[in-house]
Amino acid sequence: MRTMSGDQVEAAVTSCTAALRAALDRDWEAVDAAGLDWSCRTTALHIAQALTKYAGQLATGARHRIPLNLTLPEDTDNAGLLQVIEAAGALLAAAVRTAPPGVRAFHPYPFGSADREGFAAMCVTEAMLHTHDITRGLGLPYEPPADLAESALAWLFPHVQPGPAPWPTLLWATGRGELPGRAPVTDWNWYNNLVIPAGPVTLTGIRPAQADDLRLGGTGGFDWLDGGPYEGTREACTLLVKAYEAGVHRPEFGVFALVRPEDGRAVGGIGFHGAPDEERRVEIGYDLVAGARGHGYATEALRTLSGWALARDDVDTVIATIEPDNVPSQRVVERAGFTRATVEEERTARTDHDMDAGLLLYLRR
Repeated sequence: MRTMSGDQVEAAVTSCTAALRAALDRDWEAVDAAGLDWSCRTTALHIAQALTKYAGQLATGARHRIPLNLTLPEDTDNAGLLQVIEAAGALLAAAVRTAPPGVRAFHPYPFGSADREGFAAMCVTEAMLHTHDITRGLGLPYEPPADLAESALAWLFPHVQPGPAPWPTLLWATGRGELPGRAPVTDWNWYNNLVIPAGPVTLTGIRPAQADDLRLGGTGGFDWLDGGPYEGTREACTLLVKAYEAGVHRPEFGVFALVRPEDGRAVGGIGFHGAPDEERRVEIGYDLVAGARGHGYATEALRTLSGWALARDDVDTVIATIEPDNVPSQRVVERAGFTRATVEEERTARTDHDMDAGLLLYLRR
C-alpha cells in the first residue's frame, strides 16, 4: 500500500528545500511565485506556516482552528527560512508518528476534519505544489519524487482519475498544468475522507490507496477483528478502485470501514455501489466479520449511512438487495428502516435496472 506517514512528510520537505537551496543568493521578495499573488518569500513562509499549523492541530486533536502563526525576524535570510521549513516539517512528522490511529483534528475541507494520514498528505501536497510555484517564479527546475505525487493523489485526490504520470496529473488537478485529453482545471479542492459516527461504530471512509491494498488481501491500514474483513468488503474495494481508475469515483459514495471507537478495531464494511442514478436511487451493501455479528453494528451503520444519504438533495431512495435465505440480513435492513419492495417495484428493478431475479429488494425513502 502507498503509505502516508512521517516519512513522506520528511521526504517532501527535503525535496522542497533541496530545490530552493539552489537560489539562496536570489531576492525572493522581489519575485512573485508563479500563478500566485505572493512573492516567493511569502510563499516559502506559507509552506512553513501550513506545516506548523497542521502539527498543532493534529498534536492537540483540536476541534477548531488554532490561532497559530509564524513571523520571522526582518534579518532572516533565505537559508534561515529554509531552516524554518525544515523545523516545521520535523514537527509535523513527529506529530504524525505519535498520533494514535483514528485520531482526527479540525480541517475545514471538505468534511470538517482530517486524520494523521490526511495531515501528512496535505503537507506533502502543500510542499510540492508551492515549491513548484516558487521554482517556476525563480526559473529553477523542480520535480518531486514520483512516489510522493502518486501517494498524494491516492490519499487526497480520490476524485481525480490517475494519468500517465503522477506529477503532471497532480499539477493538472490543481490548475497548474495541462493534461492531454482533459479540460483545464480552474477550481479545485482536495478531499480528506468522510467519517460518520454511528452509535457503537464509526464509519471511516476508505481512500483509494487503502482500497487497493484491501482488494489485494491487505489490511488497508486498519486493525481488523478476526484478522481481516469479510470478502464482501474486499469486493467493494475492488469496485472502488475500478471507479477511481475510470475517474468516476465520488468519495462520499464510496466504502466505509466500521471501526469501534473503544478499541480501534475494524469490524466490517459498508458502502454504496456507486453514485446516485438518474432516478436519485443509490444502492447500499454491508458485511461484518464473523466475531462482530449479533451486536447491532450493522443495523446502526446501515441506519446511519442510509439516513445520511437521504438527507442529501441528490438521493430520494436507498435500496438494498438480499438473498431470500439470508434472514439475518433481512432483519437488519428492517430494523434500519427499510421496507420490502412491492411486486411491481421488484419487477421494475429487474427489467429496468438489471437486478438479479433471485434477490429480494428493500427500500428506504
